Amino acid sequence: MSERADVAVVGAGGAGLYAALNAAAEGARVVLVSATPLARTASYWAQGGIAAALAPDDSPDLHRHDTEIAGRGLVRPSAAAVLCREAARIVADLERLGVRFDLAPDGSLALGLEGGHSKRRVVHAGGSATGRRVVRHLSALVAENPRIAVFEQARAATIWIRDGRCVGLVCEDGRAIAARGVVLATGGAAALWSRTTNPPGSVGIGALLALKAGAAIADLELIQFHPTAVTGVKGREGFLVTEAIRGEGATLHDHDGERFVEELAPRDEVARAIADKMRAGGKPHMWLDMRAVDPAHFPNVVSALQEAGLDPTAELVPVAPAAHYVMGGVVTDLDGMTTVPGLYAVGEAACTGLHGANRLASNSLTECFVFGQRAALAALGEPALAGDDSDAPAAEPIPMPTRETREHLWRDAGLVRDAEHLSTLLDDPHPLARIVGACALLRTESRGGHQRSDFPDTDPALDGHHAVIRGSDAPEFESWV
Repeated sequence: MSERADVAVVGAGGAGLYAALNAAAEGARVVLVSATPLARTASYWAQGGIAAALAPDDSPDLHRHDTEIAGRGLVRPSAAAVLCREAARIVADLERLGVRFDLAPDGSLALGLEGGHSKRRVVHAGGSATGRRVVRHLSALVAENPRIAVFEQARAATIWIRDGRCVGLVCEDGRAIAARGVVLATGGAAALWSRTTNPPGSVGIGALLALKAGAAIADLELIQFHPTAVTGVKGREGFLVTEAIRGEGATLHDHDGERFVEELAPRDEVARAIADKMRAGGKPHMWLDMRAVDPAHFPNVVSALQEAGLDPTAELVPVAPAAHYVMGGVVTDLDGMTTVPGLYAVGEAACTGLHGANRLASNSLTECFVFGQRAALAALGEPALAGDDSDAPAAEPIPMPTRETREHLWRDAGLVRDAEHLSTLLDDPHPLARIVGACALLRTESRGGHQRSDFPDTDPALDGHHAVIRGSDAPEFESWV
């Protein structure tokens, strides 16, 4: 059984939905493959907003500067320039599509402040329900679009390669989709760690598909651990309390009631400060005090905690770091093209070098839309398919991590690592766990989301250098501009 399309998109989060809509707007026939029903992806749960230089005292250059500072010397300058230049236009386009962002009393867009940003530049839709609002709306547009065929609860299993070029994909059920271009928008890999803020499906599916197809992978050692994930609350373990709440005045306290960190410092700093306090005091968590924050601004956070029996308007919230975002992924250029012709990757599945060693808050949703659009348009420039579709490969199951692998990564590739523990990952049965170990061993320094107790300093010689895996070769550093 075979389908034909101009573009096949794998994944129905923000990046995949927007890529599909942009391709369809150009008159393309699109097939969208989603492992979950529409509006049930990782983007749906995103509590952050969309970062864009929209204020009169802001600019794309300031946004880029903040992105590069947060990225600790590993941000690819050209990727940051593209994102920051195009972000405001993306916000306007989402408004044109009907997304309704929160407004200030004067009718302008309400701009939030988050860690690492020097200006208020984060737009939200429904406060901390931004991901939910945007994904629901884009999902409805996709469902209504006659040019987009949606295959729900279908899983991509194999990238279809012909003469060194991607010409489609095969799903687990054997259904083949031939396409001029395939866009992987499958989300990230933070659920490979046992303590995570991510949904269970965020286990690097795109990286596994691309790696099997011959594409390069990079920077899997660079993991952002979110500082404020709920712990010790039944039914809400790992629930993310958005950084925007700290932007509106929530504070972090130790068990003596003392504040111990600048709450709006970049995430890697805040996460390490919490972990250090926990370790020094033998405590399982620190406390987040959000009692002075207007609960109406963050309805989904407040209601989720209240449903679990904790009222954040009256009580302190126990929090500890959790794996949240993998800066690495499938290596792409600034149009989302991988090292395999015809194969693209966007969003958290991709690695453009935008985030460097530590993602700036709320740049990820912006990335989904900026690069989702660019990849969709680039994919339409691929040559038309020739011949019949009789050479579709057989579906090969994607390896899933075991509980032991997830615990292995949390224990030995957590907030702080060393060579002894990282070396044990090289024997893990899961291929991405082995790559995490290999890349982390190669990076003999501490930088952003990668902290080595045996190499505590940052090595300036590694500025701009990314750990790249090609095929079965060991990772090597490459410099990106």
